[in-house]
Amino acid sequence: MGKFVVKKTNTGYTWSLKAGNGEVICIGGEVFTTLGSAKNGCASVAKNAPVANIEDQTTEGFETAKCPKFEIYTDKKGETRFRLKATNGQVIAASEGYTTKASCKNGIESVKKNAADAPVEEAE
Repeated sequence: MGKFVVKKTNTGYTWSLKAGNGEVICIGGEVFTTLGSAKNGCASVAKNAPVANIEDQTTEGFETAKCPKFEIYTDKKGETRFRLKATNGQVIAASEGYTTKASCKNGIESVKKNAADAPVEEAE
């Protein structure tokens, strides 16, 4: 089972969603000013991820999906990434770079599976 881990930094609070094996699946889309707002960010991902559409921007003439949605795109390094947008269009989570689109899609499925009932823990 996955979990959200909220961590205090010098500039505020960040969070990451970790799979059962401890691997980071995605991180929050921003640095939060309060612990409560970081936890709200986790709750937003838990609510939006399971029902999010998938928009593959790496295919020519892709169809625009309605938010909430995962956007699959290619970054400047040529790696495939995803970002999760809430119903209001705000980016609420982002992934690492993947070498293949298949592994990026696996990451999305992992977020969908793990986020919904993931507990929120505070890092030491």
